[in-house]
Amino acid sequence: MAWKVYRRFSSLLEWLWRKILFLRPYFAPALYFAIGYMVKAISWRKGSRGGQDEGQERPGERDQEAAAGGGEFDHNDGETEPSEISTYGVCQEEQENSDEYRVESVDEFYCCYDSTWETDEGTSQTQWLPSTSRNYNFKRFENAAKDMQNYRHDYPRKPHHWRNRSSDEMPNLNFYCGLQHSEPDGIYIHTFHTEWFGRYDKLEYVHTYIQWLFPLQEPGMNAQAPPLTKREIKAFLENDTAKKNLLESYKLMLDFYGIQLESETTGRVKRAPNWAERFENLNMNTHNNLRITRILKCLGKLGYPHYQAPLVRFFLEETLVHHTLPNVKNSALNYFLFAVLDKNQRRELVKFAYSSYDRREEFVWCPKKLQTLWSQPSRLKIK
Repeated sequence: MAWKVYRRFSSLLEWLWRKILFLRPYFAPALYFAIGYMVKAISWRKGSRGGQDEGQERPGERDQEAAAGGGEFDHNDGETEPSEISTYGVCQEEQENSDEYRVESVDEFYCCYDSTWETDEGTSQTQWLPSTSRNYNFKRFENAAKDMQNYRHDYPRKPHHWRNRSSDEMPNLNFYCGLQHSEPDGIYIHTFHTEWFGRYDKLEYVHTYIQWLFPLQEPGMNAQAPPLTKREIKAFLENDTAKKNLLESYKLMLDFYGIQLESETTGRVKRAPNWAERFENLNMNTHNNLRITRILKCLGKLGYPHYQAPLVRFFLEETLVHHTLPNVKNSALNYFLFAVLDKNQRRELVKFAYSSYDRREEFVWCPKKLQTLWSQPSRLKIK
């Protein structure tokens, strides 16, 4: 009887912990953390109790895991399931005993679609719960995170079938080797590089070329531009001509945005001499944010993943520090940043964004408890 009462009491506390997130701003921090400690203590007691609970699967556990998308992703780039999240701790006792804190779904600004704070080993399965945050910016991030997680895990969901193309056809590779022109424009890759460079009106108002210059495994607005296949990606990565031409396409678009590639080795970029004029165009024509997301995704899959972080860092500095691109800021935080495949680089970029963010608004792009840790520089540790 006593154990049944104890379990009901613990369930009530866990329910209260989820609901308290709505009222957290009105409670004193001491009360907030006190309830957190109580929940953790109870969870530890339940997890360490022998007998019927230990090592047994709870009823409905597999159904919950399936609903959260468990088992659907291919684990490339060292990433794991959306439900396997861990990050760095806040409490001094935990920090002394472990370098990591397991972020659970009750944490504020927890996003089940973001694998940035997962670890490759030592993680535990946590029950997926719908977000309790009512923050509008967080909802936007959560929606974007679905797309970016799918990209980072190599599009494991439904494959796209373009027309009746056979598996032997490689139109994107042929285009980048100069063997095929784009459709419907009928332009070869070298013509883009020589005759379109600096032609800003063409690059702005023609919308059928970007899918050819930066192909992805997902369809775009141009129905005549075929999505990449995994077989085509492999062949592209083994073809020096294609990769060199992709680099020229990148320089073409950087110039259009008022940016220069400073180092072909590191991917470092800087402002171009005409940056002010081009930044004005970026602020006026926000469809370019979609193009930049596409460019970042393409770089990651076709041989230039090390170019992603420098470009994202550039946009974070311009939007959050220099405030030159206010209409790019939301895309930089929701999409550009989470296109970066390297998890450590992505973590550092989130940290930089947090340190540069205007505190008049909530920073919603990582769990709240991680932000608390970042407010204590002497205990900051990112691996």
